[in-house]
Amino acid sequence: EPLPRRGPSIYELRSYKLKPGTMIEWGNNWARAIKYRQENQEAVGGFFSQIGELYVVHHLWAYKDLQSREETRNAAWRKRGWDQNVYYTVPLIRTMESRIMIPLKISPLQ
Repeated sequence: EPLPRRGPSIYELRSYKLKPGTMIEWGNNWARAIKYRQENQEAVGGFFSQIGELYVVHHLWAYKDLQSREETRNAAWRKRGWDQNVYYTVPLIRTMESRIMIPLKISPLQ
């Protein structure tokens, strides 16, 4: 379960529709790639379902603001090996989408 964040945050929900049969390959690459994004602890969670629309993966990220998001994402590209993970996962993707979300005041994920 996602842990509450300190201070106000924005969230990015990135959704990937994968080619059928590629979930295990995606997961193996993701397991290697997540280490490049742990410094700022922006990863909130990764989700997929085996019921309903299949081969859809969602990643939820937390950032202080849009500037922080840009800086964090740019920093990942400067790390040796991040580009290789992107190189191997992009061919598995059919479509991708990004949404920026602002939590309601009642949300524990402020």
